[in-house]
Amino acid sequence: MFVIKNQAISISEENRNYYYRKSLRIVVFSQILGGLGLAAGVTVGALIAQDMLGTDQYAGIPSALFTLGSAGAALLVGRISQNFGRRHGLSLGFLIGGLGALGVIWATTIQNIVLLFASLLFYGFGTATNLQARYAGSDLALPQKRASAVSIAMVSTTIGAVLGPNMTSTMSKVAIMFHLPPLTGAFILSATAYLCASLVLFLFLRPDPFILAKQLDKITTSKKEMITPEKQTLMKQNIIIGAVIMIVTQIVMLAIMTMTPIHMQHNGHGIGAVGLVIGIHIGSMYLPSLVTGILVSKIGTTNMGILSGFTLLSSAIITLISPGTSIIGLSIALSLLGIGWNFGLISGTTIIINATQIDNRAKVQGTIDVFIALGGSLGGVMSGIIVNAFSFGTLALFGAIISLLLVVYTWIFMLKQKI
Repeated sequence: MFVIKNQAISISEENRNYYYRKSLRIVVFSQILGGLGLAAGVTVGALIAQDMLGTDQYAGIPSALFTLGSAGAALLVGRISQNFGRRHGLSLGFLIGGLGALGVIWATTIQNIVLLFASLLFYGFGTATNLQARYAGSDLALPQKRASAVSIAMVSTTIGAVLGPNMTSTMSKVAIMFHLPPLTGAFILSATAYLCASLVLFLFLRPDPFILAKQLDKITTSKKEMITPEKQTLMKQNIIIGAVIMIVTQIVMLAIMTMTPIHMQHNGHGIGAVGLVIGIHIGSMYLPSLVTGILVSKIGTTNMGILSGFTLLSSAIITLISPGTSIIGLSIALSLLGIGWNFGLISGTTIIINATQIDNRAKVQGTIDVFIALGGSLGGVMSGIIVNAFSFGTLALFGAIISLLLVVYTWIFMLKQKI
């Protein structure tokens, strides 16, 4: 019998599945809200910076900042989750992200670039927390169901992630109604979504799945096999390959995605067209999760990492050859960009879960997400500099080279060992 705040919670192998389904339902609902919150930074963050700075050169800074903020959030949420459970870590992360979105609205209204950049850092907490929630969905899953659990948590983000960018025009009208700059409309949606996600998790993610997983681990300790030095070394190697897959896919995805709204604007596309393409992209980031978990179980995590690299490579090539005036070309390229990211994130996440133990899992997950966020931040910063110095096509070529290197690296790893 496991006691949480004077409430007796019975946890055993037999009722594990009940608590798994219950916690996954709450995570799914919070992911829908979290998906809505993602829209603003992706769709209009670069446009706000371009408008306030008067140049494209630093248009990648908003993406870099909220991604950098997500790095700090990943570390904080991971540590809190390890010590106090997922409920406290995730609800705090979404709360800070929502407050950051409110700060962006204020900064844009008073045209204060310093406040804007500071607020974007805190807005990034929502992005990181939305990603960290995928782990909560798998805490009580059986090993063979972990990839599917991650997929279910991620695919639920699709609803909000696709709906959000396509509400950009509507939310602009809402902002005007409140005498706010039109571009702040997307951040009004984000603030509302993140704050609601925080409330849902804090109130309903009870009992905490991570705390229950710890208790279950203690109960079954006598049944577990001993961790030999050889297996420990193998687990560390698996953690590295899982992290590399996720970090590289994040760099490529964010670099190309960040500058797409600016590229489209330069080619005469309006905010509605930008929202459509970004909506397709974000939908492609999460919707494939319906089958990605099954594919991971069928063909293996390393093979999925290689497939991720090939998909990103295809996206970069189509981006390179597509005319800037072609919405169809950009939609296909950004869709493949999202799918490649999805393959990489779910396969990498599954590798990390399988290569860690419950007594350090949340801490390791948070640490790796820090590097994922830092990689994305680097991609966001470099994207604006590359496009300003050369062209959008050069940025696509950069993405193609990095994607090819991921394929080669993962292939070499696979030849050495099978995960």
